[in-house]
Amino acid sequence: MNHEILFRSLGDRCFRVGITGAKGSFSRTLLSQIRAVPQLQVAALCDLDPQGVLTVLRELGFPPEAAVLCESASAAQQAAGAGRIVLLRDHALLAAVQLDIVVEATGQPEIGARVAVDAIRRNVHVAMVTKETDSVVGPHLNQLAKEHGVVYTTADGDQPANLIGLVTWARLLGFEVVAAGKSSEYDFIFDHATGAVTQTDQRCMAPDLADLWALGDNIPARLAERSSALAALPQSATPDYCEMNVVANSTGLLPSRDELNYPVCRISELADVFMPRAEGGILDRTGVVDVFNCLRRPEEVSFGGGVFVIVRCGDPVVWELLREKGHVVSRTGRYACIFQPYHLMGLETPVSLLSAAGQGRASGSDTQRVHAVMVARADRDFQAGELLEMGGHHHVMDGCTALLLPAAEAEGLAPFYLAAHKRLRTDVPRGTLLREDMVDLEGSLMQQLRRSVSLPVAPG
Repeated sequence: MNHEILFRSLGDRCFRVGITGAKGSFSRTLLSQIRAVPQLQVAALCDLDPQGVLTVLRELGFPPEAAVLCESASAAQQAAGAGRIVLLRDHALLAAVQLDIVVEATGQPEIGARVAVDAIRRNVHVAMVTKETDSVVGPHLNQLAKEHGVVYTTADGDQPANLIGLVTWARLLGFEVVAAGKSSEYDFIFDHATGAVTQTDQRCMAPDLADLWALGDNIPARLAERSSALAALPQSATPDYCEMNVVANSTGLLPSRDELNYPVCRISELADVFMPRAEGGILDRTGVVDVFNCLRRPEEVSFGGGVFVIVRCGDPVVWELLREKGHVVSRTGRYACIFQPYHLMGLETPVSLLSAAGQGRASGSDTQRVHAVMVARADRDFQAGELLEMGGHHHVMDGCTALLLPAAEAEGLAPFYLAAHKRLRTDVPRGTLLREDMVDLEGSLMQQLRRSVSLPVAPG
């Protein structure tokens, strides 16, 4: 695809962009790239830490006078009229600034929904980076945007959008997508000389991995042995469930299982691992989303938090030819892995902004339904009145484990990030899946959207 031709019709048009959660890491990556795209203008930045945003702008080389903090609508209008970036603490003041598209990146579920709804209702496009919001009401916000004649989309550079793109590319070409997924956030890097495994800032000794390096004939057993050898390191993360929920709702693929598989495997093994169990792999069903932990040596290239699809092979001669060219084809020759070994965060997002604001087209899915629901299982006994607190880098909910269920199996259960930051109405015993009626959802905008926005009925 020639992207210059794709967007040539935009000419010298310029689109005004607002960004919430502007101090965050995703926003920084976007701000670092957006000035290199002449069709995009940063018009407004919103964050609870405006001084932190000013620091980011200074570090990125923006002129000292580029942005001005505004505490009222009139001040915002005046600053915008003077051609300065409007810096806000209160997202409600975004309404005072003329915008073509808002990038929502606060990471806060209810706030993300409010920012999106307010933008859509004033006919502003929305690029949703807050996956916590998207996992709960993405389909509803998508439908609301359609009703207002604007675009709601995932943002290129984030793993959900990248995977949606890869899945739809594969389907367009006529491939059967057996599985689709991503690598977990950090690789497992094994040093054969020392027996040490490093995962970002964590380290453990796992010398047994040397003898487990090859998959062997019993793939599920070998993966279980690897997982056991790495038991000292985390092998799953709450955000992965959230992102796969977004992908499921956008593509119709279902979760591979309630607790995603997270096999510890090498890139070259993916086509052998993610194939049906009856053929030696780990999948109990096909047409699914899943996540793997990338295992590699220090000198080997990382998967980079990238995305992959497993497709069913056609003509065996063609795929043997592709295997000879270095592509990842299963030992049986019946499955192949096609992958994109990177996600560049906001560096890629300008493509989504130009597509939405300039061409009225989502770069993610423009028709979503609730195909899967990320739910919460209590890991301890809770008492009525307790707050389900969410926090940390991975936005975990204290005392709860995430699961991803097909929508048909989640009737009455509370979506994980709908329950976050809410109080319990009842006692909840350990091991219980949280239900909506257990959580005080009074005043929740996301719950209002789930009840008030009707989704399109699936064909057939």
